[in-house]
Amino acid sequence: MSSQAPLEKLKQGIVALGEDLDKHPLELYLGYLNELVRWNKAYNLTAITDVEKMITHHILDSLSVLPYLNGTRCLDVGTGAGLPGMVLALATPDLHWVLLDSKIKKVRFLHHIVQVLKPVNVEIIHSRVEDYHPQQCFSTIITRALSSLSNYYQITSHLADEDTHTLAMKGKTAEKELSDSGVGDCKIHKLMVPGIDSDRYIIIK
Repeated sequence: MSSQAPLEKLKQGIVALGEDLDKHPLELYLGYLNELVRWNKAYNLTAITDVEKMITHHILDSLSVLPYLNGTRCLDVGTGAGLPGMVLALATPDLHWVLLDSKIKKVRFLHHIVQVLKPVNVEIIHSRVEDYHPQQCFSTIITRALSSLSNYYQITSHLADEDTHTLAMKGKTAEKELSDSGVGDCKIHKLMVPGIDSDRYIIIK
C-alpha cells in the first residue's frame, strides 16, 4: 500500500485520541498493517480488507483503550490477528504482553509479526484460555472478540487476582450485555474512536 495517505490518517487519528504523536511507533503500526493485508489474502484473518478502515477499526480502536490499562503484565484473550494486543504491545514497549488464541493460523501470523517487527515484550500462546495456566496472574486482561461477558469473566477468573482489571471492548449493545450478565461492580466508559461512527465502549471489572 502507498504509505503517505495511511500515515497521515494514522497521525490524525492518534492526535484526535489525545495521544502524544511522538510516543507512538507509527512505522511499526503501518508495518503490522502491511503484513495483515498480505496475509489476509490467503488466511482470512479479518473481514476488513480496506486499509483506511483497518486504521480506524483496528489500530485506532485498539489504541483507544490505552488509558485503561493497569499494571505491567497484560493478556489479550482471543487475540485473533493481534487485536487489540499486538497494537497495544507496540504502543507500550515497557509492558509485557501475552497474546492468546486457539486458532493456529492466527498464532502463525502473530509469530510472523514478531519475527518481522521484533517487539521484545510479546509472548504468543496457542491455547484455549481455559487450558492456560501461567505461574503469575495478570494486571490487565482484555478482549475484543469474546461474546458473552459472563462467560468471559468465568473463563478468565483463574488468571486474575484482586488487583486485576478485566477489560471488555464492546459495541452498541454494551450496556444491555452488562445488565444481562448479572455481574456487578463494573464500570463502563464510552470510547471516542476517530473514524468510527458506531458506539464503542470499554467495560472494566
